[in-house]
Amino acid sequence: MTITTTRTVQHWVGGASFAGTSTRTAPVYNPALGVVAREVSLATKADLDEAVAVAKAALPAWAATPVGKRQQIMFAFRERLNARKEELAAILTAEHGKVTSDALGEIARGLEVVELATSIPSLLKGEYSEQVSTGVDVYSIKQPVGVVGIISPFNFPAMVPLWFFPLAIAAGNTVVLKPSEKDPSAAIWMAELLTECGLPDGVLNVVNGDKESVDALLDNPDVAAISFVGSTPIAKYIYERGTANGKRVQALGGAKNHMLVLPDADLDLVADSAVNAGFGSAGERCMAISVVVAVEPVADELIAKITERVGTLKVGDGTRNCDMGPLITKEHRDKVAGYLDTATADGAEIVVDGRGIEIDGDENGFWLGPTLIDKVPTDSAVYTDEIFGPVLSVVRVQSYEEGLALINGSRYGNGTAIFTNDGGAARRFQTEVTVGMVGINVPIPVPVGYFSFGGWKDSLFGDTKAYGSQAIHFFTREKAITSRWLDPSHGGLNLGFPQNG
Repeated sequence: MTITTTRTVQHWVGGASFAGTSTRTAPVYNPALGVVAREVSLATKADLDEAVAVAKAALPAWAATPVGKRQQIMFAFRERLNARKEELAAILTAEHGKVTSDALGEIARGLEVVELATSIPSLLKGEYSEQVSTGVDVYSIKQPVGVVGIISPFNFPAMVPLWFFPLAIAAGNTVVLKPSEKDPSAAIWMAELLTECGLPDGVLNVVNGDKESVDALLDNPDVAAISFVGSTPIAKYIYERGTANGKRVQALGGAKNHMLVLPDADLDLVADSAVNAGFGSAGERCMAISVVVAVEPVADELIAKITERVGTLKVGDGTRNCDMGPLITKEHRDKVAGYLDTATADGAEIVVDGRGIEIDGDENGFWLGPTLIDKVPTDSAVYTDEIFGPVLSVVRVQSYEEGLALINGSRYGNGTAIFTNDGGAARRFQTEVTVGMVGINVPIPVPVGYFSFGGWKDSLFGDTKAYGSQAIHFFTREKAITSRWLDPSHGGLNLGFPQNG
């Protein structure tokens, strides 16, 4: 179909819509209908540089704004975002395809970080030591790092930006956010809402684009820090190019999350959890469980329970009270579906085939139903790749030790879970597994907002995780001050070091 009559999503710079100079656009689909709903403008380097210049110009006044005033804006944003969350959820469903309940859940998790940002005065407190030497005090202060660039993925167009910009802004930084060009409208909506809450123009700017915009953000000398979430190859690229340009970078990459099921586990709980964690949001999340590691003899019974539950799921349009929606694009749907052919070629057994299923929605949508594959070889791409879709693999092992070695042998270290009723085994697992986020009878161990989110190994580049206390460290620079105010009776010269007299 032609897209000449569709609305074009512009940028948001300096507190207003910004058209930019680019003539390039990209289609934004409604995945449930399989049609182009609108276009998005793809910024030039000049457009991105203009947004950075605006953010840089807004920085001094915003950094000097009393922290209590910044806190008040975060309180107002929290209240308005919560009051209008259904409006934002509808945008997420229309552009990403996730069902409305999942969209609302995404917003709720993002709100946790906004709520953390409302406590920014206590988070920015420094330390003070009196009389470290005669008449000398030492104290520290936390100051904003500067202009922060945020590059967010398509799978959580509201939550992932909310992981970063509320804390960055509350800490006194200004921001240039580059959302995914596949679903850009949520970012623009949130920027407009923050402006309504009293955020000064230029503090939060949104620039839509592709690699040209990303590279411009990484290369611009006025950008001090970069926050990124996406695939591992791109995270590595972001980290290497950003740090080569002297920037502070946190780049969260991909995952291949395992669920280790011990023979003593409650298999009904495991089956429910595997379905929820494997097929929620159509598997398009970095914390999805994609591999069930079943310690025999539980695999056959567990697969039967999972298969029974999958049969009750309703796949279709996210506005129709379905359990799972479409994938983001036709290309991505076809790529994910291609792994089923790979599985067959590699000798795996497809227990539930998500291709050609009955759906409650338009037949042109980008559909792929829940898929369950048993006996997946660990050298198959089905096992090694981050598929990022509703494909759940089962790998059978003979012992806890074999399952642990399998998980620790993965190049990824984002999230994992163990299901057991043995407290000793769970405690051993949380110590021995080389993964950044661990669930014990919890399938998706995403930390609450006041802890920090991030993995190990190829799932995180840089040493700082997202939100929580580590975000405050990332978005601020500490300055230590050594102070001595001379007593009026002081006199004479002393060229030596201060003494502890």
